Amino acid sequence: MWNSAVIGMLVEGTFVTVFITLVSTFFAYVLGLPLGIALVVTAKGGLKPNAVVYKVLDFIVNIVRSVPFLILMIMLIPLTRFLVGKSYGVAATIVPLIAAAAPFVARMVESSLLEVDPGVIEAAQSMGAGLWTIIWKVLLAEARTSLLINATIALGTILGYSAMAGAVGGGGLGSIAIQYGYNRYEEGIMFVTVILLVVLVQVMQAAGTKLSKKLDRRLTR
Repeated sequence: MWNSAVIGMLVEGTFVTVFITLVSTFFAYVLGLPLGIALVVTAKGGLKPNAVVYKVLDFIVNIVRSVPFLILMIMLIPLTRFLVGKSYGVAATIVPLIAAAAPFVARMVESSLLEVDPGVIEAAQSMGAGLWTIIWKVLLAEARTSLLINATIALGTILGYSAMAGAVGGGGLGSIAIQYGYNRYEEGIMFVTVILLVVLVQVMQAAGTKLSKKLDRRLTR
């Protein structure tokens, strides 16, 4: 069983999983970061309170987060097929991953920004800082360590989603685990794919933690 073809397949599956995770996380933040900022800004007591906008955004985030990923992936098949031309494979996996992860990222961004000391924001306002200046130079700057830690958590979560996508031909280690470990009863391959997924999560977690500590040292200088 452990010939060069199988080892090559696992290596390729690992790189595909990392690729899917990184690309999906990037675009999840492209959508989720501004969404999280908007939730903080328009909330009651925010920089620009707007109950209607906040309730609409809050409702959308809650609804999408409530749908299990596999079900969401199936629901988005028409959109996925429209965007990438097919409903299976690497590119087709990224679309539902972004849709599932963006609201999750938005909540994490919201949580990080709410940790910023209100006194710092008030000081910036008293000096005449505008909305965008406060967002970029106060909120995001003060919350960058928390944002990085949460980004590490998001990477691990999206990695888990990508593995689940293997159940419907998503590609990567999840697909290998389903096709070979489950359908063909090759428990050795199933075990190795699980180990590889665990290692990937640990590497991402360690890298994120190390970088966040460096940022903390910079902030305390």
